[in-house]
Amino acid sequence: MFGRRRRARQQDEPALDVVDDVDDQAPGAGGDAPAGPYDAEEVPADGRPRLDLGSLRLPVPAGAQVQVEMDRSGPVRAVHLVMPQGQVTVTAFAAPRSAGLWTEVARELAAQLRSDGATVDLHAGEWGREVSAVTEQASLRFLGVDGPRWMLRGVAAGSEVQREALVAVLRDVVRDTVVVRGAEPLPVRSALPLQLPEALAEQLTQAAAQAPQQPPPGTARP
Repeated sequence: MFGRRRRARQQDEPALDVVDDVDDQAPGAGGDAPAGPYDAEEVPADGRPRLDLGSLRLPVPAGAQVQVEMDRSGPVRAVHLVMPQGQVTVTAFAAPRSAGLWTEVARELAAQLRSDGATVDLHAGEWGREVSAVTEQASLRFLGVDGPRWMLRGVAAGSEVQREALVAVLRDVVRDTVVVRGAEPLPVRSALPLQLPEALAEQLTQAAAQAPQQPPPGTARP
């Protein structure tokens, strides 16, 4: 019963320098935190509209714009929620039946960010460890949730000034997201495939058709 377990809400603690020094909170440890994110078998009857992306049913905050990132070969790479505070991205990955993938991913993520020159801090958050980073481009916050054969990762990217407001939006989105893992066997850590609703796919097709064509390199427009 992953979706309905209650999780303790824990305020950010002072940042730590070593990932393993941050205690992970076990889901269902008690407290007043909402029950999500949810597995597809336990979708809440809350009446909240969610954008159906196949493997994800994503709540869209008021005022947010949906931005789709496509691979050149055609599949949807990611769906971003863009708002004045910044950008929120939620992605679901295939995971083993045993929990704990996010702990491993967070450790690797923190190491990679540091090697890229980012200032990295670690926090105990609502679902366990969180990773925050400040780069030359943006202030980032990563959080993860282990589910039944899936792992959900949320990322907030924006300015340092809007960081706290954006992280609050990220948590709200993750809290109300539904993951549709499906029965198909997938390699661990592979992203669950995304599918766009027909209306959104048509909008993208029309926008691409209306976009001005870029001339080949070395040529000039008439």
